[in-house]
Amino acid sequence: MDRPDPQLHESPFKGKTGLVRIWNALRYSLAGLRAAFRHEDAFRQECLLAMLLIPAALFMPTSGTGKALLIGSVLLVLVVELVNSAIEATVDRVSLEHHRLAKRAKDIGSAAVLLALVNLALVWGLVIFG
Repeated sequence: MDRPDPQLHESPFKGKTGLVRIWNALRYSLAGLRAAFRHEDAFRQECLLAMLLIPAALFMPTSGTGKALLIGSVLLVLVVELVNSAIEATVDRVSLEHHRLAKRAKDIGSAAVLLALVNLALVWGLVIFG
């Protein structure tokens, strides 16, 4: 029995390799950051928070590990917000009608951002007040 070629079911944008793939990935990533910054208020607010907290972390009188934890917790908030925004955009693309599964997906994404923010507060509190 012949198996279907998995290449036939993949995106036509797959298949680039080497430096071309890396360059394209960088371009797509920067486009995603621009889109999130342009269209997502929460992402802009969290970027402002990052612009304040990352330099503050660098000047904290703590070890390199402490600085890495402080900065990592800030970056984690941005990463989770990007994933949440992607989930919300996908749900809205599929349908704008109210549906319990769409609400669940959006609420779970929002909960992930909340946990990332709680993590940020805990890490900063523990590193600073230890």
